[in-house]
Amino acid sequence: MKVLVIGGTRFFGIHTVKTLLKQGHDVTIATRGNTNSVFGNQVSYLTIERTDPDSMKKAFRDKCFDVAIDKIAYCSNEIKYALDVLNCEKYIYMSSTDVYKPKHLNTVESDYNPISEELKWCKRNDFPYRIVKRQAENALFQEYTKQNAISVRYPFVLGKDDYTKRLLFYIEHIIKRLPMHIDNIDCQMSYIDSVEAGEFIAYLASSDFTGAINGCSGGTISLGEILNYVEIKCNIKAIISPNGDNAPYNGVPEYSINTVLAESIGYKFSCLYDWIYKLIDFYVTVVKGA
Repeated sequence: MKVLVIGGTRFFGIHTVKTLLKQGHDVTIATRGNTNSVFGNQVSYLTIERTDPDSMKKAFRDKCFDVAIDKIAYCSNEIKYALDVLNCEKYIYMSSTDVYKPKHLNTVESDYNPISEELKWCKRNDFPYRIVKRQAENALFQEYTKQNAISVRYPFVLGKDDYTKRLLFYIEHIIKRLPMHIDNIDCQMSYIDSVEAGEFIAYLASSDFTGAINGCSGGTISLGEILNYVEIKCNIKAIISPNGDNAPYNGVPEYSINTVLAESIGYKFSCLYDWIYKLIDFYVTVVKGA
C-alpha cells in the first residue's frame, strides 16, 4: 500500500513508520522538515506546514494514497485542511483519551460520541487541548462521513524516546532530592508503550475497522507505586510538598482504558507491568549518569 504519515520523525511516529516499512508498504512522510529523519531513502518526503491550508493543498495536489495517518492534527480546522485536499482510501487520526469527559475506570469508546456533540471550527489555541481534540473528532465524523476513518485514542504514551519527559520528572526529583507537589499520588492510571503505540497504528492501516478505538497497555499503576519502586531501588525518600514543583500528571483523575474493541479486531496489547519497571530502571540510570 501507499501510506502517508503526517508527522513521523519522532517518538511513536518513528515506530509506526518502522512497522509499515517492515510490512513492505510504500511510505511517504510529510513534516515541516525541521527534524532529521532516521529513514534516509527508505521513504519519500513532503514538506508541509500543518496549520496552513495553502501549504497542505500545494503538497498533496495530484497525489493519491491508500492510507493517510495524521499524527499531528489537533483541531477541527486541521482535520478540514487535510481532508479537503487528501485523496486517500482510509484516514487515521491520532486522537487522545482526553476526549473523554472525564476519563474514569473502564473507559470505553462509547463514552465520547463525536456525532452527538456540537461542532465548532477552531484553531489549536482557541480552546484547551481536550476540547480541540474533541472538535477534531467532531469534524472528522460529522463533516466527512464518506471518508473511511479511524480515530485512535491513547492515554499517556511512555518510552525511552518520550520527548515530554513527564515520567522522568518524578524519577529525577526523587534522585536529586527535589520537592514536588503531587495531587493524585494514589490514583490508578493507564499508559501505553511508545513502540506498541506505533505498531498499533500500523496494524490499523491494514485493517477493515472504521470509527473510534482505544489503545492501551493492560493494567494500571499509581504514581505512588512508581515512586515507591524508585525509593526502594535508590534508597532515597521522595520529598512530597505542596510547595514543591508541580508534577506533570497533576489533575488527572483515576482511570483505566478499555481495549476490548481492539482485541475484537485481533490486536492484543501487552501488560503494563511487562515494560514499565524496565523503563523506570532506564530513567534511573539516565538521571544517575547525568
